[in-house]
Parts: sequence; structure tokens; C-alpha cells
Amino acid sequence: MFRTTRKKTLLWFIGIPVLTGILAIALYQIPFIHEKLSWRIDELQTRIKYAINPPEEAIFVPEQQQQLATIVQQTLSALTPEVTDAPETPTPEPATPTPTLQPLPQSVFLEGVQYEDQHNRWNYCGPSNLSMALNFWGWDGDRDVVGAYVKPSDKDKNVLPSEMEDFVRTQTFLNMIIRQGGDIQVLKQLISAGFPVLVEKGYYEVDYTGNLGWLGHYQFVTGYDDTINSFLVQDTYIKDGKDHLTTYDEFLDGWISFNYIFLVVYPAEQEEALFEALGPWLDSAWAAQHALETAVSQTQTETELDEFFAWFNLGTSHVALQQYVDAAYAYDQAFAIYASLTLDDVSRPYRIMWYQTGPFWAYYYSGRFGDVINLANTTLLETISEPVLEECFYWRGLAYEGLGDIDQAIHDWRVALELHPDWDPARIQLERVGAYP
Repeated sequence: MFRTTRKKTLLWFIGIPVLTGILAIALYQIPFIHEKLSWRIDELQTRIKYAINPPEEAIFVPEQQQQLATIVQQTLSALTPEVTDAPETPTPEPATPTPTLQPLPQSVFLEGVQYEDQHNRWNYCGPSNLSMALNFWGWDGDRDVVGAYVKPSDKDKNVLPSEMEDFVRTQTFLNMIIRQGGDIQVLKQLISAGFPVLVEKGYYEVDYTGNLGWLGHYQFVTGYDDTINSFLVQDTYIKDGKDHLTTYDEFLDGWISFNYIFLVVYPAEQEEALFEALGPWLDSAWAAQHALETAVSQTQTETELDEFFAWFNLGTSHVALQQYVDAAYAYDQAFAIYASLTLDDVSRPYRIMWYQTGPFWAYYYSGRFGDVINLANTTLLETISEPVLEECFYWRGLAYEGLGDIDQAIHDWRVALELHPDWDPARIQLERVGAYP
């Protein structure tokens, strides 16, 4: 009798939790429950891992720049004849002409904006903001339609501007233009001409350490008011994000971390009006050069965190101009400043490589395959709770191929394709080497 009762008790204490766990797992697979809970579980896992291995302590140290500089110097010394009197180098004229500023209304607030938030979704500012931009021009869809294409995994941390452009051009009747080096004036020109603008910015909030943590964030700019020096934005993240006012200074403080990039959705019949409103920014090369000159200036005037962003932007601008060796040098300086940051109230922006791939372009096309691999490993293994960044695997695969390890390259491209099904960059590489599907 005693043994029977004991067995029943053991079955009760062991069986009930097991059954509860099985039931919880089964319920979690139901789409609407999974949709509501997955981001909360991911957040909990992230907090636990970050508490054990603080991501802001992860440091990437470029190692190949000095090696290449030594080789170049030795080569130049062997090939260059001795010169006794070098001619003076003339000071070059600025490559960027000063834009002609058109008189604009003191304030403009665009009508017809349908606000959409990103709540109950994980890292969904990209789909939500793009949905608003498309709806403004009559597209019939919402954030989930966009997200299913550009962010098929709920673990995806970011949607690149190029991915948003791909969605617009292939899945809608609309078009998109992307430019770097924006400023307050060009945003006002676009808005006054009837074109709301998407921007990618840095955003700060208190993180698990009690410090301000940096992350990337899209905003939809739909108006401005010079009487209070503010933009009207639709912010998908904050509680009162609809028709949110942000001062020009606050706006610029966040925008610097993405090289002042902006995106405009437009219908074909409005192309001429858009091109006129863009002014010199219509020329993508001009815009990249303008961004480069802004970054050069800011590397000399900014300090601490903004100095890091200035050097990073300098690299990004060089990449846009296909000046990869110069870009690699600028990124080297940025990462050196990053390593030296000792801010008391703001964590290092360890998420920077979740959102921007410029350093991969620069190091890869400079032949610095080892730095590509080390940067990808630092990002995947030390700055994120799970290695779910398809861009890191893609570029690491290219670098492994460059070093002759085709098997590892194929492995990385397949992982990238698993993380982002039907993602063209990874698929194209696998097809190229005969490893797809």
C-alpha cells in the first residue's frame, strides 16, 4: 500500500510537469500563440546570454592592414626612384558643389498617412515603416505582407535598405530611391514636394546594464515645422509614436550613425517631381561624395561615440564610391576608436554590424579575407544571442572561398539560405559553384 501510494506520488510530481511541458510546447506551435510569445522568449534568452557574456566587451581588432601597408611600402621603395625636390601638391577644389537652396514653406504636414506600429513583433520596424510608405501611395497591404518577404524569420535582426528596395521593385507597382549624405534641407525639400521619407537612424534606450544601449531603427518622416525646429515622424516603436515631434538636433544625433541615409518610395508618374525635389542628391555619386566630405569634417570635430560613427561613415562613403582600400583604412580607425570607448552612461554600439555591411565590402575587396572572417566571427559569436545574421555567413563564405576553403564557403552560404530562405545573394553563390540546391 505504501509503495503504491509512493509510486502515485512520484508519477504525480514527475508526470504532471512533463505533461505540462509537452502541452506548452504544443501550444507554442500554434501560429497566433507563437506570434505573441516568440519575441518575448527571444528577449529572455538574449538577456540571459548577455548577462553571462556582455556583448559590449567584444572587440574586433583588424590585423591585416599593417601587413598590407608594409608590403605596399616595400614595393613602392623598390619601384620608385629617389626624388630630391618633390613638387608642391596643389590644394584640390571641393568636389561637392553647394546645393542651391529653394525657399520652402515654414511648415508642411503631409496628409493621408496611415500609422502602423511594430508592436508584438520582433525587430519589425523595417516592415512597419515600409508598409506606411507604400500605403501612402495606395498600396494595399500591411507590415506582415512586407515582413513575410523581407524578414521571413522572426529571428532576423534587421532589414537592409537594399532588401526594402527589392521588395518595392519586385512586389509592388511602386519604385524606391536610396541615397546617403542627407541633411535637414533635402528632407524638407522632399516633404514640401509631397514625398514622405524613410530614414534609418540610431536609437538609444536603457538596456540590461542600466546604460543607454544603441540600436538601429527606421522612422517615417511626414512633416516639418521650422517654427519649432522639428520633424513630424511616425515612430513604430514608442508608445505614442503616431505624429511624434522630434527636434532637428535630436534627429541629427541619431541619423549620424547611418551616414544620413534616406529612402523615398514613389509612383512612376511622380518621378519627375521627385527628381526635381532631390536636387543634386539625384546623382548617387554626388550624394556619396557629399556624405564622404561630411564624414571627413566630422572625424576632425566629433569625439567619443560620434567620432566612431564619423569614421565608420567615412568607410561607408568610400564603399559607395568603390574605393575599398580607403574604406578599409577608415573602418580600421573606427574600430580602433570603438575599442577605446569608455563611456559611463552609453554602451558601445555592439549591434553596428547587425545593420551595416560596409566593412565586409571594404575588407573583402581589399583582399583582407582574414579580417572578414574575424569580423564575422566576432559579430556572430560575441555580440548576438544566436548566430542568425545571414549577411555575416554570406561574407564569411566569400572570404573562405578567397582563402581556398570552398567546403566551408558552401557551408556558410547554405546557413545563410536557411536563415533567409530564397535570399538571392546566397542562392547565387551556391549556383555559381554548383552547390544549389
